[in-house]
Amino acid sequence: MIAPDSQATAPDILSPEFLQNPYPLYRVLREHHPALYHEATKSFLISRYEDCAEAFRSAKFSSRNYEWQLEPIHGRTILQMEGREHSTHRSLLNPFFRGNGLEKFMPVITHNAAELIGSIVSRTAEDLIGAVAADGEAELVGQFTSRFPINVMVDMLGLPKSDHERFRSWYFSIMAYLNNLAGDPEINAAAERTHEELQEYILPIVRERRSGDGDDLLSRLCRAEVDGEQMSDDEIKAFVSLLLVAGGETTDKAIASMIRNLIDHPDQMRALREDRSLADRVIAETLRHSGPVHMIMRQTEEEVQIEDTTIPAGATCIMMLAAANRDEKQFSDPDEFDIFRDDLNVERAFSGGANHVQFILGRHFCVGSILAKTEMTIALDLVLDTMDSIEYQDGFVPHESGLYSRGIPELRVKFQPTGKLG
Repeated sequence: MIAPDSQATAPDILSPEFLQNPYPLYRVLREHHPALYHEATKSFLISRYEDCAEAFRSAKFSSRNYEWQLEPIHGRTILQMEGREHSTHRSLLNPFFRGNGLEKFMPVITHNAAELIGSIVSRTAEDLIGAVAADGEAELVGQFTSRFPINVMVDMLGLPKSDHERFRSWYFSIMAYLNNLAGDPEINAAAERTHEELQEYILPIVRERRSGDGDDLLSRLCRAEVDGEQMSDDEIKAFVSLLLVAGGETTDKAIASMIRNLIDHPDQMRALREDRSLADRVIAETLRHSGPVHMIMRQTEEEVQIEDTTIPAGATCIMMLAAANRDEKQFSDPDEFDIFRDDLNVERAFSGGANHVQFILGRHFCVGSILAKTEMTIALDLVLDTMDSIEYQDGFVPHESGLYSRGIPELRVKFQPTGKLG
């Protein structure tokens, strides 16, 4: 709770207080500083839902600043493209992440989730013999959620399973870079090494698969055409790098937060166990309430006025997604996790017509939203199917960490294994 005499004080997003718990400070930003210039990052912080949603749909804002934010680590990606270039690349990618294109990879997604959950349940079932884990125990982030989406991506791309851990280390390196608003040189140096290593790894494979007939995602991307245009080797490499983060980040942290939210709300957990059709509500509300991506950058293409703040053309803006998704003008009791709320459009929550902003809105709406939903659904079903009476291990209290993206680094639980896997 913010003290009354400090409510109008502008929060510093790099402060220890903000990093510990940003949510009360998001409210201060919305109420008193909806377009705040933040000197340390040379950026304007935009925190209200209405302003963020308008920016994502408006030509007054572009993703041009990804040239310096993301291109050094990924290469040039679809995120920074505009106009015909963006439309062409989206047309190249959409078929693989929607409808029948995504359906093809369902066995890969299901197998990875089942394999990881199965290993947890089997191992803890064996531990039942001992006194230490009498009811079954797991650390779900390290054992499951941080591995599942990365393994899925590697397998969808048709890359060796032996490289799962290599991709996982690259993933953590890239995420550290994206969260490094303070500019730690060691983190930046590690990210540069990751960029070089991934490039040296993937480019020869891309060149080899150009002429092949493989049915994996990477091979199909190499052969895909729209109006006679194909993605270049460097563009495919950049997309693989982006996919590693965008696909992993959304799912990794969101699954952990989803399970935490249900443990914290046992009545809603019971309702879901009794009616699995509520899964979409659980996922959509998790993305609104505890979405993993808290901030994303945009650049003004012309002067923009937000209340009494004039943002000049060419300015960097940090769109505060988590603040917008908890805007009391958009959602009632926004800090409450409630799968039964009637002001979140669940039917459109995974489309460009969503009324939350976790997947962005407008022309840059997340191409992988349905993949993320699919992975979250499979993971949720498997957790519920294999683990009864889930609760925190004695003495464990989950805590969030992160700035640009945010989630719980640990989720220590105990449960009754059902024996349905393994």
